[in-house]
Amino acid sequence: MHLNEWLKYGENQLLLGLHPEKARQDAEHFLLGTLAQNRAWLLAHLDESLSVHEADCYRALLERRASGEPVQYIQGVCEFYGFPFRVARDVLIPRPETELVVETAILLMREMGRPRILDVGTGSGAIAIALAKHLTDARIVATDISRAALEIAELNAGRNEVGDRIRFLEGDLLAPVASKSFDLIVSNPPYVAERDRDLLAVEVRDYEPEQALFAGEDGLAVYRRLIPDTFAALVPNGFAVLEIGYGQKARIHALLVDAGFKEITFTTDLQGIPRVASARRG
Repeated sequence: MHLNEWLKYGENQLLLGLHPEKARQDAEHFLLGTLAQNRAWLLAHLDESLSVHEADCYRALLERRASGEPVQYIQGVCEFYGFPFRVARDVLIPRPETELVVETAILLMREMGRPRILDVGTGSGAIAIALAKHLTDARIVATDISRAALEIAELNAGRNEVGDRIRFLEGDLLAPVASKSFDLIVSNPPYVAERDRDLLAVEVRDYEPEQALFAGEDGLAVYRRLIPDTFAALVPNGFAVLEIGYGQKARIHALLVDAGFKEITFTTDLQGIPRVASARRG
């Protein structure tokens, strides 16, 4: 078959998958990846053919996508805050709404000289690395309970040329930095309620790491530990910036108040959903 026929073949295969509306787009994307070419090249060479090896690779990519595997895991890379990140099934795929955490943190720290920042549950390292790129004098520590996740985060830090400015530590929440103090603590912790498991998209539920998604029956189990520990680890007038889940604003506000935080504010995402909580230690 010629490339235009392979493209139609791929589209037909993906029309049977979870996202038929993206079938043509994904089929072309995987074909370009298989060929290591750009779209302009493809349009000029539609009458060429795939080698046997290329055809096998293309079919394998289509099969993975048709089963529901996210495009980012298939490619092994995604973009966050304008920077490239390696991703695999050991880490969550960084999402656009998490960029609000970075934006909020930058606004809070941009006038502070050499801020000490902690990223709790760093995953791919997306938040810590984006902050390191924009707050060039910041001293950043990033923790995660998963060694596999930290290995990916360290790779991403090196890839984005901030590997010498972030210290990655393995352990649960703030345990690796016991007795240390910070000007800012950021986190995108697990916040999906276990009871909502079946409501998640297959791409999320069946492929992304469970320990980075679920947090007890109501989704607040991690916050109940994280928020008091964060308060204790902040310097006076230090800030916490946390990503939160849908419908959690009131309960997160209560947890922050109970811990002693002041000036609690919420930032909404493009859908109008409160997505980021920020608060100051008095």
